[in-house]
Amino acid sequence: MPGLRCQHVALLLALATFSAGAEEQVMAPEAFLARAFHDEKPAEEVIWLDAPLQSRLRPILRHAYPRARLSYWRSGRRSAWVLDEIGKEFPITAGFVVQAGRIERANLLVYRESRGGEIRFPSFLKQFAGQRLDNGDQLSPDVDGVSGATLSVDAMRRMARAALALAAAADAKL
Repeated sequence: MPGLRCQHVALLLALATFSAGAEEQVMAPEAFLARAFHDEKPAEEVIWLDAPLQSRLRPILRHAYPRARLSYWRSGRRSAWVLDEIGKEFPITAGFVVQAGRIERANLLVYRESRGGEIRFPSFLKQFAGQRLDNGDQLSPDVDGVSGATLSVDAMRRMARAALALAAAADAKL
């Protein structure tokens, strides 16, 4: 029976490694910022998520953003936002570059879910380029879903909408 015991131990170790290794860094935040600003990363700025801004974010995210302030980077009217949002069970970290009220680029930075990782592919992410908010704070045009990744796609949509709303708030303070 010692062989069977070793198989159980090996299986438990494999499962522990899988669940502990579910976090995948797709792109380092520093690499995202270097691309966003052509290797000339501007100084980090902070936006306070005061009551009026939280009241705008709440319907977009379906909850208040869980921080009092948020870092972002700006050069002229181009800003970069690194946001987290729960997919099914775990936070998804994504970066969005916004210029003149439109998303210029979206990148998946860290993916922690066990399913739905198809949102990392360029064919999905390129749909965000050119997106803007309509009068109801919805993306215009909408982003197509990915079969089997519904909750991850929804999290990306919410983060894109939040990045656009945050960029508009930051631009209004210029």
